[in-house]
Amino acid sequence: MVADRTAPARDSEQAIAAALQRYRVMATVVGVLLVLLFVVAIPLKYLADIPEPVTVLGTAHGWLYALFFLSAVDLALRAKWTLQGAVVALALGTIPFLSFVAERTVTRKMRAGERV
Repeated sequence: MVADRTAPARDSEQAIAAALQRYRVMATVVGVLLVLLFVVAIPLKYLADIPEPVTVLGTAHGWLYALFFLSAVDLALRAKWTLQGAVVALALGTIPFLSFVAERTVTRKMRAGERV
């Protein structure tokens, strides 16, 4: 059986670029939800006794963080990140505002051809 030479390799530049785009979208979505959770929903729950936003945003953030996790792991494997770089990028997705810093750092390093 002969391999299809027109099919992109798993770690081709196109595959890595697509994985980076998925990572960037998920990092932004998760970051925005986390900020909304901490800045809007939690104060509403404890200062105005309105718990529904925490339930909705917390659940959405939890499920979407799982997708963020998968997209980050996919990118880390494709781009051959260091274990430390992968763990730091994943951990920063759980801290308000730092997910944006991590996303920009990862994007800058990836575009410069540096290993995360």
